Amino acid sequence: MIYLGHGASAGAESMRPHVEGLRRRGVEAAAVQLPRGGGAERAIPVFLDQSGSGPEIAVGGHSFGGRVASLLAVEHPFRALVLFSYPLHRPGFPDQLRTEHWPRIECPVLLLCGESDPFARPELLRREVKKLRRHELVTYPRAGHGLKGADLEDALDRTASFLR
Repeated sequence: MIYLGHGASAGAESMRPHVEGLRRRGVEAAAVQLPRGGGAERAIPVFLDQSGSGPEIAVGGHSFGGRVASLLAVEHPFRALVLFSYPLHRPGFPDQLRTEHWPRIECPVLLLCGESDPFARPELLRREVKKLRRHELVTYPRAGHGLKGADLEDALDRTASFLR
């Protein structure tokens, strides 16, 4: 089972394409509803209440939801962490990276990101993933912040394989 968090300006409904796509691929999936405002740290207990933790559970999400899941993965055991369009830094602030916690993530991590994402310069992302113990990075040359169409379908195929 994988629980997915949504982006900061969206709700759980925005994760429907991911959830339904993973279910079509034989992966149990559900979206979690995170609070609006207050930062990722405030959303951690809300995510955990909806997902639980343990070796049979994977977590992840799009952008803000992925950041929350990554912070959660530092403190709790999970099968895997899947990050769609991880917000490595705020647009225009590549010196303010959000990876200080990555070395403490124990589970395998799959990152799926667009190469035109203003929240993650590709060269910084390629450098920063080395902080993760076990990771796989997939980038999409034509994608920005959010995977759509054929890129999303490929990302869901890779996610299903990664979780098997």
